[in-house]
Amino acid sequence: MAKKKRQRISYVLPLAASPGGHRLGVNGLAFDEDRDILYTGGRDGVVCAWNLDLEAQRSQQDAGTKDKKGTVSFRKQVQAHTHWVNDIVLVKNNLGLVSASSDVTVKLWRPHGHETTQAYTIGSHSDYIKCLATPDRTANWVVSGGLDHKICLWDLNGAGKNLEIDVGKIQDVVKGSVYALRARGSLLASGGPESVVRLWDVKSGKSITKLVGHTDNVRDILISDDGDTLLTASSDQTIKVWSIAAGRCVHTLTMHNDSVWCMYSDDPNLAVFYSGDKSGLVAKTDTRRAMEIDDGVSVAICQEHDGIARVLPVGDFVWTATSSSSVNRWLDVDTELDVETPPSSPREERAASPEARKNLSPEDARTESPTSTKEGMTNGTTNGEVDHNKKIPHTAILRVSNTALLPGRKNLGRLPNASATNLRKASEVMIADDLSLVVPVRGQPAETIEGQNGLIKHVMLNDRKRILTLDTAGEVVLWDLLRCTPIKSFGRRHLDEVVPEVNTTESVANWCGVDTKTGKITVMLEENYCFDAEVYADEVDLPDNVHFREDQRINLGKWVLRNLFSKLIDEEIARDEEHRRTLQSKITPPPSTGLIRPGAPTSIAMPESVGTTPMVSPGTAATPRANGLGRIPPTPGLAIGAATPGFAPLSTTLSTTAEEDGAATPNGPALTPRTSTPKVHTPRVQQTPSATESQGVDYFSSSTTTAIDQSEASSDSDKVPKTPGIGAENNTGTVSTPTSPTEEKKKGLFGKKFGMGMSLGKKMTTRTSAEVKAPVASAEEKLSDTASMRSSDKETEKVHNIEDNFFGVVQKIRLEYDEHIEHRPDQPLPPGITPSPSSETPVLAPPPHTTIIIQEDNPESGGLADQYRGEISELGNPSEVDTLEKIAPMWLGDLLLRNQIPYKDTVKVSFVLHPYDNLLPAIASPDGNARLNANRMLRAKKIMAYVAERIEAPAHAPIAPPPDTAQSSATHTDSEPPPPAQQASEAGPTEIPAPDSEQENAEEQLKPEEYLELYCQGQRVDPNTTLATLRVHVWRIGGDVVLYYKSNGRKELRLPHPAQVPTREESEETTGVVR
Repeated sequence: MAKKKRQRISYVLPLAASPGGHRLGVNGLAFDEDRDILYTGGRDGVVCAWNLDLEAQRSQQDAGTKDKKGTVSFRKQVQAHTHWVNDIVLVKNNLGLVSASSDVTVKLWRPHGHETTQAYTIGSHSDYIKCLATPDRTANWVVSGGLDHKICLWDLNGAGKNLEIDVGKIQDVVKGSVYALRARGSLLASGGPESVVRLWDVKSGKSITKLVGHTDNVRDILISDDGDTLLTASSDQTIKVWSIAAGRCVHTLTMHNDSVWCMYSDDPNLAVFYSGDKSGLVAKTDTRRAMEIDDGVSVAICQEHDGIARVLPVGDFVWTATSSSSVNRWLDVDTELDVETPPSSPREERAASPEARKNLSPEDARTESPTSTKEGMTNGTTNGEVDHNKKIPHTAILRVSNTALLPGRKNLGRLPNASATNLRKASEVMIADDLSLVVPVRGQPAETIEGQNGLIKHVMLNDRKRILTLDTAGEVVLWDLLRCTPIKSFGRRHLDEVVPEVNTTESVANWCGVDTKTGKITVMLEENYCFDAEVYADEVDLPDNVHFREDQRINLGKWVLRNLFSKLIDEEIARDEEHRRTLQSKITPPPSTGLIRPGAPTSIAMPESVGTTPMVSPGTAATPRANGLGRIPPTPGLAIGAATPGFAPLSTTLSTTAEEDGAATPNGPALTPRTSTPKVHTPRVQQTPSATESQGVDYFSSSTTTAIDQSEASSDSDKVPKTPGIGAENNTGTVSTPTSPTEEKKKGLFGKKFGMGMSLGKKMTTRTSAEVKAPVASAEEKLSDTASMRSSDKETEKVHNIEDNFFGVVQKIRLEYDEHIEHRPDQPLPPGITPSPSSETPVLAPPPHTTIIIQEDNPESGGLADQYRGEISELGNPSEVDTLEKIAPMWLGDLLLRNQIPYKDTVKVSFVLHPYDNLLPAIASPDGNARLNANRMLRAKKIMAYVAERIEAPAHAPIAPPPDTAQSSATHTDSEPPPPAQQASEAGPTEIPAPDSEQENAEEQLKPEEYLELYCQGQRVDPNTTLATLRVHVWRIGGDVVLYYKSNGRKELRLPHPAQVPTREESEETTGVVR
């Protein structure tokens, strides 16, 4: 069985319903001229398709752009990526669209196929992919370039990678990232931050030559149809024209004053091309009638508010993509029109005589006589009105290069009859023109595809359940990460101003990662930390009809995953029931042995004892055990007196079996019956508490560092951590069967637990001299046992070929069924799927359109690659379940189907307790050590209970001798711990008093947190504050947290007798505090 790579489970919170469109900036544009469809790729990972009504656009143009009726309609979209889409190209005769993303994948979307809601991965890089190229739209391959210094050629017919070029390995190139690609035939050109343009042979992958001349990053490349001319745009603010045959730069164009980011041309010779720069300026350059490129004309078409990521002319219009979520359509400019005469140019001298006009070059003549214009393409002023003079405004003209003069002025020096007094030097003309302000021809777009508001910033709050977000419109919204819904909108405000208003003073472990890089909230969960955070149930907003034990905690990661995959669990349960029915139908009853007399009843109905709780609900058959043992029978006479102790079970196995079956325990009655199935041990996995076992047992008690019972060392590794309950306060009114304290200590993975049948503030019993200690297993023995179990698990998985995925958990459950049938064919087959009950994971009901993403860490691709994407409303579909069983990790299956989470050591906080101003006795150990440690989620009131156990005598117990005697316990450190012979009642079962006036009086007594106070750094500590919160928000320095305790005077304290002071193990059981 191959080990599966690290996987991540993410879910995306749905935003408000929108008609479609991008939520973040747009990086890619492509046009299908056969179907008049515009494709856009955005930073939100979405690829959209839009229907363009070109006839309506032309009609609007002829009628004037005052008609604002939209001609673009939304067609469809796909969430292709989990990061920015950086480039898109059409392939396969416009039937497919390939996209490149920062999520390191190249994907193919078939918008006209049967499955249009999913894009398929055709390749990946090990870093961000920045660009794509294909020689033409009929080619069967596409090439991609990324920041991993690689150029990869991908086959579109499913053959994968056909070619890989490592730019970084050529001549030890350091800056080998690829930002620009262009392909023509078998020629491929690439550019990047090394400022060099490299030419490659696509067939062999070998370098042909390199073109050196730019001084900054090469951002875009164009190749003529004959493959001889090359245009390159660079961040050095220039566009260079290269002759491939000569291998050199022939012209440098400087019409832009900022980094040139993109270009486009559909002219075979690149005589007409569009360019966009970082400042948002879009220019159109035409050199068709010029003898030299410097004699061409360059016109500023429009000015966007953000940098131009892509420019795409379609018909008589130009589409621009920027960092805005909207895409604008601008009316194009006909560069064959005359250029308007500048006011400073003497028109009469330009046409002084017919001879002078004859001497004008063709380019000069363009400025003197009107020419035909493109059909439907007219010039307009900045306010969008049609200019019937049909001339290009001189203020929109850009100088093509540093050596070129503006049209209408450059020919003045060549006029034969020009007067020297009326002419200025060329340098003066250039200086004057440089000082003039360029005004683009189009001031407003003809149409805009409106985008949506996307999230751009977030702040996680201290409770780790809520998050504040800021969107592109400036709105601040508070979100619930558990329910996947917005809580409140704060309008357009500064995010930092809202944080203090909604943040809380608490410290919760990190359990998820959050990002908003695609304009939505994406919550990421990984195995190694998603189960670290727990919150108290009384601090969670839940319906009033949901009841929990006092101090019960809920694991956030487990809670969320249980609700996200609820439909998957339902389908798995249905499949499991069908599988068990099939197995049961194949079972052959064992032959009769002849030992049973004819007509004998198959079972004897035993009446339930008075005061006991049924171990199974009515109509439910007794659950057979994995070891073949049945439920432990009730102790005869146990219900005679509520306070009469029963005999302890004869074996640890029987006792554990009774508890697992849902029998009542001293810690409280079982909430629901629970079944058990044969186990295939899973290494380092702990069983999360069920409603039965967690009643009245400490869910988060730390594992003790002292001796551990041998029975505990030999038990299963997947024990159940418990949740702290309410001590002696049990409102169910049911009297439960007592067991010995040693049995209580055997429950739980983290070691000994405190019993909920005793008071947190006082000891309910006294010690006896008959306590019997069980043999102790050493740490080496425990490690050996654990290693043996792991080895056995691996052998089992190897023998049965168990897959390391979600389906592997299903395989284990079915193996248990086979084992059960083999050894106990006459017993019913119990269900092996035991998901967490609602008492542990309350129902959240996230929105059905919440997206689930499963990713796998691929070191070869340098990041996480998507393996699955779907909505939670679809997770119950059989096809989706089949897919998830193969893709989802095994740890998710253990959680959902067996209620098990990966084992992880408890994080503890060390602290020191001192009496405030020595008003109360010290509780330090005999050697003067007052250092303690406990689970970081332990509340301050538990620490107060720990203090109360040591400074206050139990009710109706002997008080401490006078302080002047040798046995004085005014200071606990003056007396040695009592010998085992003096310890009372610990060897026998804990006696639970019957409900009488004495018990009622005990319940009316004050709780420790009501008459004791804790102080830290001079601040009074709230009883519900956790140790983690104390350390982070109150203590705020290194070292042990120092706490001081004092009485508030509401109760007169009686010092306990030394024999009544709890031992270390007893204190850990009752309070969770470890010395």
